[in-house]
Amino acid sequence: MHLKRWITAIVLLPFLILLIYKGGSFLFAIVVSIISLLAMWEYFRIVLNKARSSSTFSFQLLAFIICPALIWAAYINSLHVILCLITLNLIVSSLISLPKFKSDSFIVENITKQNMGIIYIPLFLSCMVMIRNGTDGVIWIFFLLCIVFAGDTGAYYVGSYLGRHKLCPAVSPGKTIEGSIGGLAANLGIGALFKLFFLTSLPWGFCILFSITIGIVGQVGDLFESELKRSADVKDSGVILPGHGGVLDRIDALLFAAPVAYFFKEYILMNS
Repeated sequence: MHLKRWITAIVLLPFLILLIYKGGSFLFAIVVSIISLLAMWEYFRIVLNKARSSSTFSFQLLAFIICPALIWAAYINSLHVILCLITLNLIVSSLISLPKFKSDSFIVENITKQNMGIIYIPLFLSCMVMIRNGTDGVIWIFFLLCIVFAGDTGAYYVGSYLGRHKLCPAVSPGKTIEGSIGGLAANLGIGALFKLFFLTSLPWGFCILFSITIGIVGQVGDLFESELKRSADVKDSGVILPGHGGVLDRIDALLFAAPVAYFFKEYILMNS
């Protein structure tokens, strides 16, 4: 498992770096749209109760239309369009449900899960596009990704070798308090290195707060996806990334971290 994780990371890392550094904002938005669709497909595989409902296809189709539309609304930096799309999704999914409610008592449950998925995946990922299109967007994307991935790696290895006390056993029995602390230490270390070499004008207080906050919400995002999988008795969201599971398994921490990073960059930093 460790070898597969490293081989997958080594293969994908150069492409990720080239995409962010040389690909431009348009190509970045395309790739984020694709990732969003793949993650949404895995999310539906986990949460939609197909065994008890015959009306899941319509909700999935609607989501696969709204999903890239949200990413492109972020690309043109239109928060108004993003709000309208989220509203439209709820209205249309509600309309779809009305004639089917009599024969499908689980349809309201699936509406709720579909609308949550729209917020959880494309809306949160759209913040990546807005960060990329903002001031020093390339550096900030690298900053965010390095902190999240370092925290994930630190938590994994510290937890594997030193973990003794369970962090949240009902949700994820393998995660430990020691691993969580190791992840936060890695978040701080990478955040400090980025501040020293790439974001020299960034205040130290902001850098420390940003790194710790991103680390915490990233771990919450990881646990939240584990909660979804455990409720559906699913081990991995997919198998597309050897050693990592599915796309959703790989970006679960990033999903929660991206909107928080956008808020920090656009509101806290700009007003500090």
